[in-house]
Amino acid sequence: MLTSLPLSLALLSVSYSVTAIPQARPQGQHLPLKRRSLPPQNEEEWGLWALAHRQKMASKYGTGDPEKRSTGTNLITNQNTDSSFFGSLAIGTPPVSYDVILDTGSADLWVAESSCNSNCDGVATFNPNASSTFITENTPFSISYGSGEASGFLGADTVQMAGFSVSNQTFGLCDTVSDGLLSSPVSGLLGLAFKTIASSGAVPFWQALVEGGAWDEPLMAFHLTRYLNDSTSETLEFGGSLSFGFVNESLYTGEIEYLDLATTESYWILPLTTLSTNGQSISIPDGSESYAAIDTGTTLVGGPSEYLRKFYAQIPGSNPGTGNFQGYYTYPCDTTVNATMSFGGKAWPISEADFRLTQLSRQLCLGAFFDLTTGRSAPAWIVGDTFLCTATTHLLSDLQSSPALRLHLAAPTRQFQVQQSDPLQPLL
Repeated sequence: MLTSLPLSLALLSVSYSVTAIPQARPQGQHLPLKRRSLPPQNEEEWGLWALAHRQKMASKYGTGDPEKRSTGTNLITNQNTDSSFFGSLAIGTPPVSYDVILDTGSADLWVAESSCNSNCDGVATFNPNASSTFITENTPFSISYGSGEASGFLGADTVQMAGFSVSNQTFGLCDTVSDGLLSSPVSGLLGLAFKTIASSGAVPFWQALVEGGAWDEPLMAFHLTRYLNDSTSETLEFGGSLSFGFVNESLYTGEIEYLDLATTESYWILPLTTLSTNGQSISIPDGSESYAAIDTGTTLVGGPSEYLRKFYAQIPGSNPGTGNFQGYYTYPCDTTVNATMSFGGKAWPISEADFRLTQLSRQLCLGAFFDLTTGRSAPAWIVGDTFLCTATTHLLSDLQSSPALRLHLAAPTRQFQVQQSDPLQPLL
């Protein structure tokens, strides 16, 4: 099933050029996204996955400071049952296509470089000598995600995605990659947050397009599918779409909720005001304790233990996890969980299918909300695909509007019916 996350944005001035690539395609078409699935099969494997996921998020958010073509779409791939979502872009002259994880919780673009000999087997790598427009910046680059690290050097080249092009886009070329960070066919990562948290200090690709006035509207829109607990899903499934410059009105129904972001440019942060389950509400105080990052690169929802304890106390039979499941909660599988999240207005429901991370035994299930302690400069809550596969989300950044930063939520229309013949190729 596909849910949508639209993002709208507009930003700074740069020394590169932004163009729309002339094509005989209709405006507003989507870029294909693919999704990776969760590999665990039994309780022990789920325990190892749960421990690694919690450690990953604690590390990612635990430290550190933080003639145009007007629209386009990139189809997404869902890899390993909602584990991650990736799309395609092209780099260089002539352009070469790469699959990259789409992550609104970071801001750097990087790909594996051709000299990479550590954990780059089976993935496409970028050869700087093969591009006539590549420029070496002679600056070291490294980035950590908790699940691993990548390092190398910075360069600049032409980057194309969804019919748009940015020349002299700075990106990382990584010759050292931690084990497990890349999984074929993924070659790297595209950060979709703001420059202020970029390890490279470079203006992100999307921000360059907004600054250059390439889009009709300063908007990005995600529509994400879900295959969690679908035993028939394959490693790669249709994952939805990432749209630039417009909102596809066919993908949501009802009214859009308009929300101002809680902070200035860093992560995409909303104030989480209320969390509820089975009709019982937990209020979140104003200020930093309520800050929630909208993160397409995260599978679950993490937050402070104080509020998670109150949340799970409303689910009969729930208990804190132990061992590798420490920080998580289990609950009886025959218990109905009606969970909602509110960011100051409408209460957005989390479907039972999304809240139930997995069934550990005949009687015991694992919840998708977990304890997370973030760093001083990071938001207290991290809201991942558990929520984003439930609501259509729009993120807006427009320096010519007041307020400049907004996020819009809407209910998705229906599940997407995807035919095997649907193309999963990049639209460049």
